[in-house]
Amino acid sequence: MTVRNRRTATALAGLATAALAMTACGSQPTGPGGNDRIKVVASTSVWGSIAQAVGGDSVDVQSVISSPDADPHSYESTPQDAARISDADLVVFNGGGYDEFMEKALAAGGGQKPTVEAVTDEHEAPGPADGHGHDHSVNEHVWYDLHVVHDVADQIADQLGRIRPDQAARFHDAAAQFDQQVDGLRGKVDQVAAANAGKKVIVTEPVAHYLIEAAKLQDITPQSFVNAVEAENDPSAAAVADIQNAIGSRQASAVVHNPQTESPVTRDVRTAAERNHIPVVEMSETLPAGKTYLQWMDEQITSLQTALGQQH
Repeated sequence: MTVRNRRTATALAGLATAALAMTACGSQPTGPGGNDRIKVVASTSVWGSIAQAVGGDSVDVQSVISSPDADPHSYESTPQDAARISDADLVVFNGGGYDEFMEKALAAGGGQKPTVEAVTDEHEAPGPADGHGHDHSVNEHVWYDLHVVHDVADQIADQLGRIRPDQAARFHDAAAQFDQQVDGLRGKVDQVAAANAGKKVIVTEPVAHYLIEAAKLQDITPQSFVNAVEAENDPSAAAVADIQNAIGSRQASAVVHNPQTESPVTRDVRTAAERNHIPVVEMSETLPAGKTYLQWMDEQITSLQTALGQQH
């Protein structure tokens, strides 16, 4: 899903204002062997949870977006966010334009801060852009790519180890343990693929693209509908008819729905799926309250596995 164009000029002006105050909010250094916890700022609770898993009690992690009801695409940065980013020892963010407010804050602060950016060159293939310069060939929801999550945990361990060399082994051990659990999730996805390869799904938004791909499922969402959603336009009557016909003819084994970006159109898709006894699997952008990344992703994979196993 590309970055939505809901950020206001006021929010950007506030970010610029905050940049002027960054020197007054300078980072408190935490040198080798220091007693203070390492200050980590993550763009969302997803990356914050991963940073916490690697850093343990040696880090103080703050996630800019932590509400399970928030839509990160439309988040408007505040001066307080910019100050927190300026004061951080390490910044972890998604990249790829998904959390552009983080990149703007880092640039305003001089761009010299240690960072971990999740999006890699693999997810930056060139493609058609809209009138705002957003590349719609890029799917930025890379926390659904378990290979990327594995790599990000390792990068976080590397960066934390540079900040606290005396604890580097501890951070790498924690990352290795986290990676082992991620590998367990990958094994579970492989089981889904082995039992369901080729089954068809429809998505209200391509948030779980990488997971669907890894599970060897076939996304049959009509392209006209996807194009409209990606461009943040209301789908045409023809696009809505296409997806409703696909659901009405029960072509899909499941519908994957992102409740955080729900609109009247996607709500109608969900209702139509339920009416036609097609299982609906919720896959969202940020963590539910009280859940870690590993718990949340395991539950979502289980929900997908269960839905695909239903007979209808």
